Amino acid sequence: MFITFEGPDGSGKSTILNKVCENLKKRKIDFLKTREPGGPEISEKIRNLLLDPENGELSFRTEALLYAAARAQHVDQWIRPALKEKRLVLSDRFILSSIAYQGYGRGLGADAIWGINDFAIQEVKPDLVLFFDIDPVLSIKRKRENFKPDRLEQEMDSFHQKVFQGYQSILQQYRNDSTFIRIDASGSIEEVYERVMKILNLQLGGIE
Repeated sequence: MFITFEGPDGSGKSTILNKVCENLKKRKIDFLKTREPGGPEISEKIRNLLLDPENGELSFRTEALLYAAARAQHVDQWIRPALKEKRLVLSDRFILSSIAYQGYGRGLGADAIWGINDFAIQEVKPDLVLFFDIDPVLSIKRKRENFKPDRLEQEMDSFHQKVFQGYQSILQQYRNDSTFIRIDASGSIEEVYERVMKILNLQLGGIE
């Protein structure tokens, strides 16, 4: 089963994913935890290039293509083999992040981003998407208070508003899709974690 954790920076999804993985380890459940951009060594190198604040000259199209390239390597080297072995795969971000950030945030258009990423993923799609929904003002405040911002996090608030609007459009598109679940991420980490574990308990069975 392939589960992705999606949402804006500062939504708490990465922290929740770490707590979920701690739970799975205690229960001796085999899983692969990964992230995007990243995973295999090549994808991690692309990640460093993409998120380095020194690389401000990257064009928007180059940025989008680099994300897709990192994703293609990720799918081919890690995700598809793990799924063939019937392992549980948990990824911090996947294709919907590119739709929100490059399609909407950069203004490249959702269709263009879907096109290059359909080629990248070759029909490997999540069985479940957990979307962490949070007001962009709160999410950016959280991120900037706790971490040194990367290249995308340093963008102006207007960019993050566009990303938020993109995620809201995605929410509407998937509102009747049972594989796409909205998580209210505005509460404490423990509150959000409990919400997520209730969902995973239903999906995976026996996890609380």
